[in-house]
Amino acid sequence: MLPAIEQKHDTFAKERAFLLQERLDMLRGKSDLQKLEGVNDFFNEIEYASDIQISSKGDYLATPWEFLCNNLSDSEDYVMSKYFALKYLKVDHKKLFFTYVRSTKFEEPHMVLTYFETPRSEPLILDNDNRKIFPASKRDDLTPIYNFNGDTLYKVGKNSENSYKK
Repeated sequence: MLPAIEQKHDTFAKERAFLLQERLDMLRGKSDLQKLEGVNDFFNEIEYASDIQISSKGDYLATPWEFLCNNLSDSEDYVMSKYFALKYLKVDHKKLFFTYVRSTKFEEPHMVLTYFETPRSEPLILDNDNRKIFPASKRDDLTPIYNFNGDTLYKVGKNSENSYKK
């Protein structure tokens, strides 16, 4: 795939793809927390830009390869890329949720990846805006609205039993 990436994009994109594979290989066999940190750190190196800044397409969900090759992305693209990288590393996809949030920092929709060790545990937040992974209780700047993955959709809020801010 590397020659095809280089031909379609450039040498930098090819190098990023190579570095991603190298990072994923290094994380195999590590704990879930080490995988979360390694994947979060890698993708958070890519610069944030809104869909409007990237293209004239408006709201656009980039594939993980587009995200990697463009080296610019919005929050949904970070979440999708982190999710598929962690799934590739055999992190149980039932522990990973795309979480739509309100952020006090952003004046537009924002998305983070959440990791629940158990269904009732406090989730860890993987966010492109904050390089460090924090438990949800340490992220007062985020208010969850929906958690979802391929199997589940939860509406969350302060009165919801599925809220991650208990």
